[in-house]
Amino acid sequence: MTPLAPPSPLPSPAPPVLTVVGIGADGWDGLAPASRDALRAAGVLLGGARQLDLLPPECAGERVTWPSPLRPAVPGLIAAHAGRGLTVLASGDPMFHGIGRTLTEVLAALPDAPDTPRPRLRVLPHPSSVAYACARLGWPVADTEVVSLVGRPVAGLARVLHHGRRVLVLSSGADTPARIAEALRERGFGPSRMRVLEQLGGPAEAQTDGTAATWARPPGDPLNVVAVECVRAPGAVRLPVVPGLPDDAYDHDGQLTKRHVRAATLAALAPEPGELLWDIGGGSGSVAVEWLRAHPACRAVTVERDAVRAARIERNADTLGVPALRVVRGAAPAALAGLPVPDAVFIGGGLTAPGLLDACWAALPPGGRLVANTVTLESEALLTQWYRRHGGDLVRLAVAHATPVGGFTGWRQAMPVTQWAAVKPAPTGDDAAAASLGGASGTASPGAAAPFGEAAPAPTPTSPENEER
Repeated sequence: MTPLAPPSPLPSPAPPVLTVVGIGADGWDGLAPASRDALRAAGVLLGGARQLDLLPPECAGERVTWPSPLRPAVPGLIAAHAGRGLTVLASGDPMFHGIGRTLTEVLAALPDAPDTPRPRLRVLPHPSSVAYACARLGWPVADTEVVSLVGRPVAGLARVLHHGRRVLVLSSGADTPARIAEALRERGFGPSRMRVLEQLGGPAEAQTDGTAATWARPPGDPLNVVAVECVRAPGAVRLPVVPGLPDDAYDHDGQLTKRHVRAATLAALAPEPGELLWDIGGGSGSVAVEWLRAHPACRAVTVERDAVRAARIERNADTLGVPALRVVRGAAPAALAGLPVPDAVFIGGGLTAPGLLDACWAALPPGGRLVANTVTLESEALLTQWYRRHGGDLVRLAVAHATPVGGFTGWRQAMPVTQWAAVKPAPTGDDAAAASLGGASGTASPGAAAPFGEAAPAPTPTSPENEER
């Protein structure tokens, strides 16, 4: 008797498709055939009320409006509708400051099993509002700075303000142009030309022109983009893109890493996009601020025990265009507990606090950098010990300024700064085995921060509509 063949395994179910369709102010008429077909075939249409209203009756799927806040609701909406032909409407290009990023991150976090595969994302883009705006203005897209203020503070605009530069700002609503004009005036860019482009690509497209200094236009259409041609007012502080901003760019009480030392400190810290800095003993926050100004993807946490100085750091961060700086009020090393793992640590104060250097060194991953500055003999002796133990660079930074001496000119020496900078090596031998066991259990060394492997997500729009305007 011929034995029965084993049953063939059942094929794994195909992953459901989550389609995202970009749509502009021109509505249905501006959509490509593939986008129209996807919307007609959708069982569930998810989007903002304005976007859903652009669809004709032939798009017969159930219409669901985004709730607010948006991001926390996304996983539940996907789970409820993914098997029903879910299609999401987005403004313009969904992957450019749009809902596409949020959906990508949410889908990546979902479990993926053979019996319940993770939904697959299909994106059908439309020209973005930036593409339309640059076409209307004659601005090359590659040479234009783009800043989104959807779900973000207007203070972030200050980071990109440079004389002669062109900036496109994605607005959060009808009142955004007035808030932009106020920010430009406050930061010495009142003469800048502003143009508000509304309903780009649609039949109601319009443009308003003026300058930040005299801007008094009433709120217009909430769907707008603001074009700024930056002009610095005479006498305004010039803020370069490299580290070492002028000392008078900061509000401080003397607790400030001075300009030339600050530039050398940032060079030793060596920020790269996406990296996280711990700034211990923030003072005025200058090192953390300039770390964040190095690249928009950089992140920073500053720890300051004095409440007045902590508030001052927050003001400096807003003024200089990096409002995402996180300020932790407390004394290190205790205040470091629970912070995300840093890529670099700067210690500008409190070096002799028991356990501080040990906690910072333990928190760093292999390849992480630690930079510490001091002007006291006691802290210098401590850094010398760590230099002998871990190597790195131990340098003395001395700066002198020319000052009047009677009718002549002489040099006035600032207090020399001793700086230790080191890169944490990968563990070897028994240390490597211990690190491996620690990583497997998910625990950190005593005094170190909890692991945190991924960059924090971008701020989530508070509007239920797509982020792009």
